[in-house]
Amino acid sequence: MKGKFKFMLLAMLIAFASCSFTTKTFDNPDRDKLLVQLISYVLEQGHFSPKDLNDEFSEKVFYDYLEQLDPFKRYFYKSDIKEFEAYKLKIDDQIKTYDLTFFNLTHDRLLQRIEESKGRYVEILDKPFDYSKNETFSTDYEALEFVKNKREMKERWRQQLKFSTIANYDDALNLRNSLEENPGFATSANQEKAVAENMKSEADYEAEARETTKRSLEELYTFIDERQRNDWFAVYINAIVEEFDPHTFYFAPQEKERFDVRMTGQFEGIGARLQKRMDVITVNEIISGGPAWRQNDLKVGDQILKVRQEDEVEPVNVVGMRLDDAIKFIKGPKGTKVTLTVRKVDGEISDITITRDVVQIEETYAKSSIVEKEGKNYGVINLPGFYADLKDYNKRNAASDVKKEIERLKEQGMQGLVIDLRDNGGGSLQTVVDMAGLFIKNGPVVQVKTTGEPKEVLSNKDNSILWDGPLVILVNELSASASEILAAAMQDYKRAIVLGSEQTYGKGTVQQVLDLNRMVRNSSGGDMGALKFTTQKYYRINGGSTQLEGVKSDIVVPDRYMYIGIGERTYDSPMAWDKIDAAEYEEWENYFDYEATIEKSRARMADNEQLKLIDENAKWINDIRENNEFSLKYDDYKARLEANENYAKRFDKITEYQNNLTFESLPYEIALMEQDTVLKEKRGRWHKALSRDVYVDEAINVLQDLKMTYKIKNNLATTVKE
Repeated sequence: MKGKFKFMLLAMLIAFASCSFTTKTFDNPDRDKLLVQLISYVLEQGHFSPKDLNDEFSEKVFYDYLEQLDPFKRYFYKSDIKEFEAYKLKIDDQIKTYDLTFFNLTHDRLLQRIEESKGRYVEILDKPFDYSKNETFSTDYEALEFVKNKREMKERWRQQLKFSTIANYDDALNLRNSLEENPGFATSANQEKAVAENMKSEADYEAEARETTKRSLEELYTFIDERQRNDWFAVYINAIVEEFDPHTFYFAPQEKERFDVRMTGQFEGIGARLQKRMDVITVNEIISGGPAWRQNDLKVGDQILKVRQEDEVEPVNVVGMRLDDAIKFIKGPKGTKVTLTVRKVDGEISDITITRDVVQIEETYAKSSIVEKEGKNYGVINLPGFYADLKDYNKRNAASDVKKEIERLKEQGMQGLVIDLRDNGGGSLQTVVDMAGLFIKNGPVVQVKTTGEPKEVLSNKDNSILWDGPLVILVNELSASASEILAAAMQDYKRAIVLGSEQTYGKGTVQQVLDLNRMVRNSSGGDMGALKFTTQKYYRINGGSTQLEGVKSDIVVPDRYMYIGIGERTYDSPMAWDKIDAAEYEEWENYFDYEATIEKSRARMADNEQLKLIDENAKWINDIRENNEFSLKYDDYKARLEANENYAKRFDKITEYQNNLTFESLPYEIALMEQDTVLKEKRGRWHKALSRDVYVDEAINVLQDLKMTYKIKNNLATTVKE
């Protein structure tokens, strides 16, 4: 068993059917009951810390499930909840016996209440709102009670719709005012619009605002109507499994496909992002470098009407089809052809044939930039995630990509490196171990504990070091899992300085994704989806867990999230923090004076007006979030908006900040940009963002300080030797 878990961890975070309990198979003909049976068995046998299915567990599932079904409390009545409460302490028993009575009751009742609400919102939005009336609305939905009757339900909808519509009304009036105050805006291109706007009354704007709200709800109900029973059942299943821990999650078949794409950064298809507006599927984006981009006939805004496979005579009409279902026809294996019948923006109908291929989502992958300051070159590598191919690790992965970028940056004379892990939610465990090996000699990187098993130490086996110069790891509250492993390892070795938020996300657990279809025998229920469940906890090489506490930055920099409360500690059912024995490791033998560098940075930031402003802005944002009472009287509503806008002007300097750094793409990317204007535009936007990034600015300052202490100590060492 120990060998199997070691293989799972070293191979990658995502493993399929690697645990011994998956040898059991199931054959219940009822798909939903089979799914409950599969998941309850897997969690009982394979979860790191299985839960007791008792009344306390049942009650938590009950309330969490209802909150997910009706978060704004605008569908169910108190009488519904009272009826549901008969099952509040019985869900655990129903799970054990694969009884779906509670789900069936809530599902049928929800669909009934949703259907009733359609006529209600139409009726309310057909009449003008009175914005002179003095009334307030609270967005603290958790504090709301469920309504008792239809009269109260209609009033709840009226208030919620009025709150939604008052924002649309304000937007419309702002447009009119800007046209009046800026006559230069009313050029020939806008003259007709300006004249039309000036002819409207406030009643016209109010009617338009209600129509905008109505269209938004129509789109929402289109989405709701397309949801099938399986989609709603997945909500129920996740209400159950998420009680085990925040990272145990059931993937319905379509969600599993999306997860795979996020992990690998690629899929097989035509390379277009699609969206559905009303009944029409529209091209929202052409993915740079993909088949549609190379073919160059399909454009953003084109509406897809029909889809025909290369081995079929008749096309399939996708107008009115669920987006997920339409995508199944459009995507397909590499090398196959698909013909799309599209309506162009000008109304022309045409057929476009595209040969499918592997589509790589560029935003998923590591990217780097040369940073020039005072005549010296540094490097910044942005890593959005620790990606890896789920089926073949030797294909493209985050560690090999970062290695290539470091080699290219070294060719440009890089004297210090920043690895930007901000907003990086993690991914493959093997990539962390491999990536850490780029900066240290052979040694432990992370420790892993499985229930009932001795701890395992995952180590870098390569004695070579790709980069031995100054290193800074940038993090924030959204740096999680694999990001925390890398940051913690570099911190424990004293190999890098961690700069960023007070602490990272605090996810110290390892998950396995199990394809549930592998456990099913002779099922006629179709694709069963997959279950991601927590199998292990990981620990720093110093023995401490990152669970809840995350990684504490060596240099803490204020950011906009710091007062809001983000991370593992904000969940209802996180695993606890604990500690195990440290692994055997030796701190990095170097000439960098980390302590002096950290003190210089802290002193520098204490006098940084930009960071003081960011801290003040973060406090203000939190104050606004906690104030959930809003006036529905327009004059008062507008006064509050204007007060906030006026106060917010004091923070304009945050976006106006400009560092004194110069950013440039590597030569290989510059060559690519000659053929790819989209890539050029994306890199231009990234460099512009970096030029306004005070955190990158300070990271480069830290690299400079590290480089200086390295030189000073080198000189001292040389003097002693002589």
